[in-house]
Amino acid sequence: MQKEIKQCQNCKQNFVIEPEDFEFYEKIKVPAPTWCPKCRFQRRISFQNLMNLYKRKCDLCGKDSVSMYAPEAPVKVYCPDCWWSDKWDAYEYGRDYDFSRPFFEQIKELWREAPLLGLSIGKESLATSPYTNHTDHLKNCYLVFNADFNEDCAYGLYLLHSKSTLDSSLMHTCELLYDCVNSFKTSRCIGTRNQTQESFDCAFCSSVSGCQNCFASVNLRNKKYHIFNKPYSKEDYFKEIAKYNLGSYKTYQEVKKLAEEHWKKYPPKPRYDDFSVNSTGNYVFQSKNCKECYEVGFAEDCKFISMLCDPPIKDCYDVSFWGNNLTLAYECNVVGENASNMRFCQEAGINLHSAEYCKLSTGGSNHFGCVAVKKGDYAILNKRYEKEEFEELRARIIKHMDEMPYVDKNGRVYKYGEFFPNEVNPYAYNETIVSNFFPLSKEEAEKQGYWWREEDKKEYQTTKKSAELPDHIKDAPDNILQDIIECQKCARGYKIIPMEFKFLREMNLPLPRECPFCRINEKFAIWVKNLRIFKRECSKCGADFETSYPQDEVPYILCKECYQGTLE
Repeated sequence: MQKEIKQCQNCKQNFVIEPEDFEFYEKIKVPAPTWCPKCRFQRRISFQNLMNLYKRKCDLCGKDSVSMYAPEAPVKVYCPDCWWSDKWDAYEYGRDYDFSRPFFEQIKELWREAPLLGLSIGKESLATSPYTNHTDHLKNCYLVFNADFNEDCAYGLYLLHSKSTLDSSLMHTCELLYDCVNSFKTSRCIGTRNQTQESFDCAFCSSVSGCQNCFASVNLRNKKYHIFNKPYSKEDYFKEIAKYNLGSYKTYQEVKKLAEEHWKKYPPKPRYDDFSVNSTGNYVFQSKNCKECYEVGFAEDCKFISMLCDPPIKDCYDVSFWGNNLTLAYECNVVGENASNMRFCQEAGINLHSAEYCKLSTGGSNHFGCVAVKKGDYAILNKRYEKEEFEELRARIIKHMDEMPYVDKNGRVYKYGEFFPNEVNPYAYNETIVSNFFPLSKEEAEKQGYWWREEDKKEYQTTKKSAELPDHIKDAPDNILQDIIECQKCARGYKIIPMEFKFLREMNLPLPRECPFCRINEKFAIWVKNLRIFKRECSKCGADFETSYPQDEVPYILCKECYQGTLE
């Protein structure tokens, strides 16, 4: 089959469908997309609210709870305790399919009536980590988001298999980290950036691997006792770094700035694709045949996927966030954990197989257009059928979706094969992570058919300005835990929690001056920026290559081969 050039029905730009793409679509029996990869990604992640949390009453028990759905959102919301309980039955919301109306009108109604999970927390995390979202398998974690298999962690986004990390994001298999971004198999590190891996006792390092006791350095491989990339003896190393007392907030910020200026003296790693074969994108690790993928690990034969790093992950296209033993998935957001043959699903999975157009389906198989069904087979719009009935009705519905498609307010046509239209979405554009990747003004978002939510006007009752905090952690009194501190960036009130205070004292690190959400968003913004791809020419050999660094930010850039020749 030859490649085809199509015009995206959303942005009107041309995009290419390659022969191997058609092979994948044929394998999972879906039509080729009518939206380009970028627009498909934007549409999917507009359905995911990670960190905007609200107080909202549970519609079952009536108690106040923390929810990712705003109080005025037109949906029924249960707190996690109630949603995971046996106090209600999703099949009570079942209904017959109406062939006189488009499918997406009917699924929208079901989304509004069946109970949604207020915070996306798995059952294993409820007891000790209730203040998290899009998480599972947690123990004693607080305000972590999109996280799985972690213990004693706080204030981070996208954490996997990690322990005792604070103010760190994009972590995989790490322990005792503070203020870090993008780390793999590292321990006792502070302020590291840009894929620090298999390193220990390092501070303010960038793009280092296999290092130990390195300080404010960059592009090191298998080194010890380096400060600003200069080698020291073991004795002199510890004598020198003793001059930098990182328990002082003033000193910490000064050293951080010095390190960042030092990093700029060296060419950055053009792309992060360690131990990957025939793969493109950025932050693709130990993967094979993965094209245009971002923050992906241990995957094979995938394309257009992002933030999937818990294996095995195989034969997936256009899937964003989660994974964890996922195969044969297409056009999904937040799906995974022992799931397969998932198409056009949002926040679904956990032992689920063969699901289409489902929200919060978990367990069982052969679900079509279901919401909050936690077990059972052969269900359509939350109504159960015998196998033969299901297969016959499913085929009729798909045909009906093509013959009577849903048309949104902007004239975009939704047949079988399209992800949910925005009219189904209970979130506003500026509530979700899509605004981090594709910033829009209110007018621009509404013109594209998205909702917009005006920010709540809150007056925070604080007891202390961040400028009034002691400079050094050793001078912080125990009663600091009672204070509500005003964030120096957004003026939101925040508290120092006991786990955090103990960690900072033991690691000799200063009290933060910004609230947890500002700290997390700062690191998220660093990661999002590194997902851009630019075509560049190597400043040394002239070869063409792709990198996340544009000309105006990094004038001197090397291709992968030349970069490796500079490593110390």
